[in-house]
Amino acid sequence: MMDKRNLLLISNSTMRGEAYLGWCKDMIADFCRRHNVKKVLFVPYAGVSLAEGGLTKSYDAYEAKVAKVYAEFGVKLTSVHHKALPINAVYDTDCVAVGGGNTFHLVRELQRTGLMQAIRQRAFDGMPYMGWSAGSNVAGPTLCTTNDMPIVMPASFDCMGLVPFQINPHYTDFFDPKHGGETRDDRLKEYIMVNPKATVAAIREATALLLENGKLSLIGKPNKMKVFKTKMENTKELTLDTDLNFLLKA
Repeated sequence: MMDKRNLLLISNSTMRGEAYLGWCKDMIADFCRRHNVKKVLFVPYAGVSLAEGGLTKSYDAYEAKVAKVYAEFGVKLTSVHHKALPINAVYDTDCVAVGGGNTFHLVRELQRTGLMQAIRQRAFDGMPYMGWSAGSNVAGPTLCTTNDMPIVMPASFDCMGLVPFQINPHYTDFFDPKHGGETRDDRLKEYIMVNPKATVAAIREATALLLENGKLSLIGKPNKMKVFKTKMENTKELTLDTDLNFLLKA
């Protein structure tokens, strides 16, 4: 069966000293051009602290921030929080983009509104999907490898499962010798230990996972990603030119 998925899963939206979505703007624009995207439905539900005055104002501010970037390459972006029938909006757009923020809040709202399943269905039918940070994490089977605090309780940890492996965005193996707690590697190995059939793709900042034409690749600035899996003697570090399709069989 032909793989219709078109996914752009970005680790991070900001880099120190650069504009919002600045480092990946060309990547997003190219993705939109390749798939003839003229209008994007934006999901802002991870953004819970972008403005004073409650969630609606936060969503408005988030929408304005992202829409300004997309307008630079001729794509109209509208947030789903304006829609009376959010599910219908998923079926009336060229593409869905899910922004970063708090993953627990994002998942609760995706589940509450029915968007989780609607987006999943359209993405498997070929609708382009892009996300960054939390928006990339929810493309995996569960939110369990997010880096965020559980500020709310979703109905479950289940996510879209657009890819069969877990995603850990913003991955870093930096170790601060003054820090006495667990490292990111420690936390991800804990997850693998109690979920031995799982695979985790940990993507560093300034990189993204791209799935098009049945091929999964790591793109962005020269950097490595790390794969955590119990059957590996050690974790694997993979580069931009590595064939990643083995992850689609995870």
